[in-house]
Amino acid sequence: MNPTGINSVSQMVKPFDAKVSTPTPTPYEAQKSFSSVLKKSIENLNEAQLQSDVMTNKLARGENVDLHQVMITSQKASITLQATLEVRNKVIEAYQEMMRMQV
Repeated sequence: MNPTGINSVSQMVKPFDAKVSTPTPTPYEAQKSFSSVLKKSIENLNEAQLQSDVMTNKLARGENVDLHQVMITSQKASITLQATLEVRNKVIEAYQEMMRMQV
């Protein structure tokens, strides 16, 4: 058996050490990260809604747009809105649960 082959594999695979962990972000960093993700998600939602409105208006004015593209855009906006509302509901639920905790 070739021990150099085993050594090279063992160097690639690092053993799990409970003491070694990724540095935890400060509360300020976590807040900034969360707010940036939230802001980006709301911007994506707004963009999807605007695209849906544009496509619907083009269809209503009789411009040359495919009905299936209008429906796809509308459904994307609807699903994005539903997902955003569900995330909001989970965040509110988590906040309320934290407020009920005994200190």
